[in-house]
Amino acid sequence: MLIVDSVQHAKAGHAGMALGMAEVAYFLYRHAMRYNSTSPKWFNRDRFVLSAGHACLLQLRLKTQSKVVERKLKMENLAKIEDLKCLCKLGSRTPGYPENVVTQGIEVTTGPLGQGVVNAVGLALAEANLGARYNKPDVAVVDHRTTDLALSEDISARFEALGWNTITIDNSQGNLDAFKNALISAHCETRKPTFIRFPIIPGAVVHCLLKTIIGKLSKKEGSSKAHHGTFDDDDVKQMKQKVKWNDREPFHVIPMVYREMQAQIDLGGRLEQEWNSKLNYYQNKYPEEAAEFKLLVADGMIPGWESSFPKWSMSDPVDSTGGYSGKCLNALAKVLPGLIGGSADLASSNQAYLHNLGDFKQPDSPWGQNIRYGVREHAMAGISNGLALHGGGLIPFAATFLVFSDYMKNSVRLSALSHAGVLYILTHDSVGIGEDGPTHQPIEHLSGLRAIPHLLLFRPADGKETAGAYKVAANVEGALADVVGKGGYIVSDNSEKELPEIILIGTGSELCLCEASANVLRKEGTRVRVVSLVCRRLFDRQPRDYKEFVLPSSVSKRVSVEAGLPLGWKEYVGDEGIATGIDDFGYSGPYSEVFNKYGFTEENVTKTTKSLLTK
Repeated sequence: MLIVDSVQHAKAGHAGMALGMAEVAYFLYRHAMRYNSTSPKWFNRDRFVLSAGHACLLQLRLKTQSKVVERKLKMENLAKIEDLKCLCKLGSRTPGYPENVVTQGIEVTTGPLGQGVVNAVGLALAEANLGARYNKPDVAVVDHRTTDLALSEDISARFEALGWNTITIDNSQGNLDAFKNALISAHCETRKPTFIRFPIIPGAVVHCLLKTIIGKLSKKEGSSKAHHGTFDDDDVKQMKQKVKWNDREPFHVIPMVYREMQAQIDLGGRLEQEWNSKLNYYQNKYPEEAAEFKLLVADGMIPGWESSFPKWSMSDPVDSTGGYSGKCLNALAKVLPGLIGGSADLASSNQAYLHNLGDFKQPDSPWGQNIRYGVREHAMAGISNGLALHGGGLIPFAATFLVFSDYMKNSVRLSALSHAGVLYILTHDSVGIGEDGPTHQPIEHLSGLRAIPHLLLFRPADGKETAGAYKVAANVEGALADVVGKGGYIVSDNSEKELPEIILIGTGSELCLCEASANVLRKEGTRVRVVSLVCRRLFDRQPRDYKEFVLPSSVSKRVSVEAGLPLGWKEYVGDEGIATGIDDFGYSGPYSEVFNKYGFTEENVTKTTKSLLTK
């Protein structure tokens, strides 16, 4: 009835699945899950994920049913009964979909359907990896479970074909004993993940496909009409009669429920105390492992990590930025034990592989820090979000070609929305990929990714900028003093005390074209400034004085050079400037010939610059 009252009061929301799964969710939160609602960030808590995020009323109503939480703690962001009355209202802690940055106790923002399952895999993978690295035969400090609950089509056969142990429960008549027995049965399966949408084995995903009735008790019961929206007055009246709720005010909670959830809170407090005692024992017996584990859980960084990057000099052989990236990634891995990730079957091309740190494999080597995702970009990014939001200090990286970022765009967007610290390594970032042609040559992708709020997109030009980008990506606050951390900076300028006559702005490999053109123009007596705009969003955040110092407003003649869609560059080159880019799909051919076709040569940049200077 709390579910019904919430959607009726808000005149919005999804009640269908929440009504159908009410008994199951109550059983999970009261009897199956280990968590402490007075300490929602306790590390060793069980994690609950909704694949069908619109059913978040299941979570929200369960998180309101303790008077201890509601009356005594008044914890910021922890939902209370009053919050249910604000369902879907602007600024409330009870949005229409679960938001981990809005409501305490929500583990991940599941977003569009299909995200929750891979998020849960990432959470479970984090458990398995951390457990394999830090648990000891006599003490396990990582033994929690990820629980993923979803209502879907009958996909048992699909999961069985993928090698899962599958259990199907008919809960249409509230058969909770069958659900309990299924959980007990899952304990016996130690090598396969079990499909009940519920992991019992630490580090293994256990899912449960439950046959329930959508919109249970209402006139819409069993139909798609129950998915979303309110109920008419007669329907609400009949539902109240069915559960003997006639004389109760909206948002009423019976005392028994408060007592039951209070009992769970008492249990949760004891569970956390027991785990803290276990951690103290672990620290005394295994001090080195405990120090690293506690640093990870606290999201700490090993002091001096930023000095671990390779040092490059002008005499070193020139490498691709992808090559520099691989060297930086492996240098980081030596000082950041939380680094873990994979490359969507492209490790040999994008250099995103951690040497000597093994492959994550169940059950052989769950301690490995390289994940063999295969060609599954969407799953890779969704799993990375789960790894990042697990709270175990893991820093996931997900690598592929830039053009394939389209396959994982929703998950990348949710990384930004969820404040999940995922490193996306996107190589082969222009038509310079050459012979593979338009299908592999990204054009609009830089613009599309730059449009995502809060996402920091770096397009480094050399080894130093690549290292600078990694410093910011690994720890934003600690690296903003670096020029790359400012997003844009002056690479070269022969203007001395005068202002430049023209400014060339480049990113990535095209920055060298700007520098080569500038050298030609300088020999002819032109004052030229070259600026690297490695990360627009960070540059935009800088103080006005710094931005004016790099790009003086009085210098209106500007040329940007980037082998991608010119969208957005007018903001930096101005009305009188020229944005050199590509608004076509590219061609197959040697990279130099493709670059030449689109004007990405020193000669063409110089020609464009001279044409602007003579206006």
